[in-house]
Amino acid sequence: MDRRNMPTLRDLASTIRSKNAGVDHITFDIIFKERANFEKVRDAKVLSPAIVAGLLRIPENRVTDFVVFEPANAIKFTIRRERPSGSPGERDVFGSQQYAPLFDVEVP
Repeated sequence: MDRRNMPTLRDLASTIRSKNAGVDHITFDIIFKERANFEKVRDAKVLSPAIVAGLLRIPENRVTDFVVFEPANAIKFTIRRERPSGSPGERDVFGSQQYAPLFDVEVP
């Protein structure tokens, strides 16, 4: 497939979000309505702890969990925050503004 016509996570997933998971972590959910889209992304291996760390520009050791959750057609991962939610210098109290780098991940 021509890379210019390659679908992205934004095209295939019904939900891409991030949110607090306690004061020290942010969790990400990528959820698919269609099982075929979930399987396409899962099988393409375009997401892994190393890949999401690169997308988020964080060290890989801050990715604390990475789960392909088959029953929900979902891929979920959690990162450790640089600073606790609401602390001085922390930029996203709710953890809800961190998911945008996932949008343009291309899926062959």
